[in-house]
Amino acid sequence: MEAPLKETIFKVLLELTESEIIEARLGLDLVMVIDLSGSMHEGGNLDKLKIAAQFVIEKLSPVDRFSVVTFFDSSNMLFPLRQITEDSKAEIIEEIRLLKGKNTDKNIAEGLRMALKVLNDRRFTNRRVGAIMLFSDGAENRGKVAEVDVSMVPVYTFGFGVSHKQRVLEEIAMNSNGGTFSDLQNENNLLIAFSQCLAGLLTVVVQDLRVTIEQVDGESIIKKVLAGNYPIKTENSAVTIFYGDLYGKEVRKVLVELLLPNIVESGPRAVDVLQITCSYSNEFEVPPIFITVFRTGPKEIRLKKVIEQKDEEKR
Repeated sequence: MEAPLKETIFKVLLELTESEIIEARLGLDLVMVIDLSGSMHEGGNLDKLKIAAQFVIEKLSPVDRFSVVTFFDSSNMLFPLRQITEDSKAEIIEEIRLLKGKNTDKNIAEGLRMALKVLNDRRFTNRRVGAIMLFSDGAENRGKVAEVDVSMVPVYTFGFGVSHKQRVLEEIAMNSNGGTFSDLQNENNLLIAFSQCLAGLLTVVVQDLRVTIEQVDGESIIKKVLAGNYPIKTENSAVTIFYGDLYGKEVRKVLVELLLPNIVESGPRAVDVLQITCSYSNEFEVPPIFITVFRTGPKEIRLKKVIEQKDEEKR
């Protein structure tokens, strides 16, 4: 890359993707949280939920573990995390098939707390992804789900029924670490939503990905960092982006806008303008990468991928 010697605004587009040396996908520890309260009796919602649960279980493999938590006005762990085998698949599917609804209040908060306990009590977490799937119509009438801290784990929420209180489920997913909400009012969306969710969970290659971008004093000043909707923390001259999980073949992009100072005391030279560090779970840290720019004469510089950069700015 080249930039003029005079003071200039310079844009760098960074792309992050999985390394070819990363091992096979991480094992999944999945907790399914099932609403058995009175309102889930309507419209065959519980039957639809059982079909969806069977679909999820059939997609898991022996590297994965699975647990079910049910709730109504209180919560219950149907069974702890179990390794997925052909035998355990059949047993789990049968246990879910036998579930019956209860004409009681709904306490989503208790269901979430129990699911978090299942994940927090794990003895083995190395190279494992923890996640929660919550099935409900969202019509909470007991407990305060907003008080449950889900910020450390992805919670994928699925809303059943025309009358489901969508906002409650949306907020749970939004407050979690990378979870999403799916509206299942349309039955045709059922398997599509679960397929998309599992496609991500079953291809996680890196957890808790953080990228720190630091300016080089005297050579650059970071003016702006555009990273979509991912959380950003600025501390002194460094900007850290919190990406959460990175999936296989996925590309994350970040656009950095720099101010390069005027150079008058020397001729053309190569200078480091950015230091980039990646880290993720298990305290693994990638050695720093430096972005080097060749500062040259006053000719106009055309940056590569201008169109792509403009697209990134609009995100």
